[in-house]
Amino acid sequence: MSKKSNITPTGAAKVDVGSEVVAVRSDKVVLDDTIGPAEIVICNGKIVDVLPKRNWVRPSGEKVLDVGDLVVMPGIIDPHVNICEPGHLACEGFTSVTKAAAAGGITTIVDMPLYSCPPTTTLTGLDSKLLSAKGQCYIDVAFWGGIIPGNQAELQPMLKAGVPGFQCFLMATGVEDFSHVCLQDLHVAMNELQDTECVLLFHAEQEPNQWMPVQDDTTEYRTFLDTRPDTMEVEATLTIAELCLQYKVPCHITHLSSAQALPIIKYARHKGAPITVETTHNYLSLSSECIPPGGTYYKCCPPIREKSNQEQLWAALQEGQIDMVVSAHTPCSAEMKDLSNGDFLKAQEGIASLQFGLPLFWTSAKPRGFSLHDLVRLMCKNPAVLSRLEDRKGSLRPGMDADLVIWNPDKEFEVNKEIIYHKHKLTPYLGFQLHGEVFATLVRGRLAYLNGKFAPKPQGDLLVTQRKMPTTAASPYY
Repeated sequence: MSKKSNITPTGAAKVDVGSEVVAVRSDKVVLDDTIGPAEIVICNGKIVDVLPKRNWVRPSGEKVLDVGDLVVMPGIIDPHVNICEPGHLACEGFTSVTKAAAAGGITTIVDMPLYSCPPTTTLTGLDSKLLSAKGQCYIDVAFWGGIIPGNQAELQPMLKAGVPGFQCFLMATGVEDFSHVCLQDLHVAMNELQDTECVLLFHAEQEPNQWMPVQDDTTEYRTFLDTRPDTMEVEATLTIAELCLQYKVPCHITHLSSAQALPIIKYARHKGAPITVETTHNYLSLSSECIPPGGTYYKCCPPIREKSNQEQLWAALQEGQIDMVVSAHTPCSAEMKDLSNGDFLKAQEGIASLQFGLPLFWTSAKPRGFSLHDLVRLMCKNPAVLSRLEDRKGSLRPGMDADLVIWNPDKEFEVNKEIIYHKHKLTPYLGFQLHGEVFATLVRGRLAYLNGKFAPKPQGDLLVTQRKMPTTAASPYY
């Protein structure tokens, strides 16, 4: 992750950032069942073969990247990234966010629908997203649609246009053009989307049933935390689980922060609900006890909770109760975070962390006994399935996209502003000592990032894929 590593790739030809690579060699290649020496052979952006070391044949005059004992594994897929373009370029656009992703070993992100103008709640909004993103992306980008009251007629057209699913909120978003849904909206939408193979993503918080008192000192994090109790996530998860069981439409809970909601998810799965759940690097790496007064750059929703809750999330990851770990990257300027006053109730929520997801996870996961295969499952394979990209991304097999991250899991570095490629450098991770330096990122066989440098021009794809549509008309849910 530092600006420059002392590693020098070897090969029959010099390999430049931005160029296509015909093979990648390492003594530590993470395949589905093994880790060991292998050569990944690439043609036209696809993996065409995976060769054991005894079969390596250096192609004469062709570009081979030999990285010694650096780890080679599938590129990270982050299915929860907030990009504010079109409409709010002062926050974050496609160029800066995809550069940061490439520097962090991420080869695919999926954009959330709410922070752009217009939001991705109509086919027109999706077209605006695609037009804005064209020619700006250093990695591949897919797009979620959004569900708001009254837009059910837009859902199937957006599916046909290539979104893998839709995000919705069960309480006010603070975004004028992205209202939260009520129970009737969800019945209508889920009835419309049965048998389409799409997934519904839920921000799982509901307004509390009782009034929550607010203390006087709004610069104290506890004041904010008291306004977002665990019960808000528990009640929302109950609602989602019941709907998922009724309609059998795949449902996904985004950025789970409260471990108290996990038994509900476990029970619903036992009953046959196709429900999945993610948590974030923020909840696994940060705890409420460590948040300083006025440290509004820690604010996100759902909130960062206590250390005891964090340990329960790690235990759930180890037990397979949580399916994936994502960034939930949300860019905010110092002004949006109300840094001058340090008021947690007035500050915009959201944490910028996209670039550091891989080392954040590995730094805490390795001492807990997690393996590189666990990392691939939680940050590559399962996110690919959620995003409906598992037929081309998430593992190193012939026929898959040649999306790779090459990194040193033992290399330690410090997070500082000079190495951050997000538009805004404000993040609670400044000063953190992390393990896991990214050396190179390949997207469909092309070097998007190499040793502190980026490809001369963006060459990422916009991923819109045709989806299965229902063959019969939806009937009224009632």
